[in-house]
Amino acid sequence: MKKYFLITAALFMASFAYTQSNKDEITLMQAAFGMDKQSVVAEFVKPSPAEKDAFWKIYDEYELKRKELGKQRIALLEEYADQYLTMSGVDAAAWTKKVIALQKKTDDLISTYFAKVNKVSDGIVATQFYQIENYILAAIRAQILQKVPFLPNKN
Repeated sequence: MKKYFLITAALFMASFAYTQSNKDEITLMQAAFGMDKQSVVAEFVKPSPAEKDAFWKIYDEYELKRKELGKQRIALLEEYADQYLTMSGVDAAAWTKKVIALQKKTDDLISTYFAKVNKVSDGIVATQFYQIENYILAAIRAQILQKVPFLPNKN
């Protein structure tokens, strides 16, 4: 069983080896939704012609910041893979605290950009942005959680 978890973890982490360009995040998006992220957002968020340029300018700014947090998420997954079999209780708790802090940063980023989008569009567009970003984030988090093995007991 440990061997299976190790192989799964190794394969999963190997898939994130080339994340400097967010290639694997794009792969996750395409696997989950069949298209790139901006296309998914464009299918769901419908700013009026008068709001469109302002919305996409803010969205591009948001994406730059979100991708930076995505790189941090990948780094945490790589850290987990490196320490998977040797992680102590103290190390596990420290790693989990980093994950929780990063999730909070990600959630805060979405909230901040909801407010920015709401300033340049109506509440419908801002809410569509908020909904799709949270939906995508939840789908990616679920895919990651399905592939990352639980820490083994040290008993």
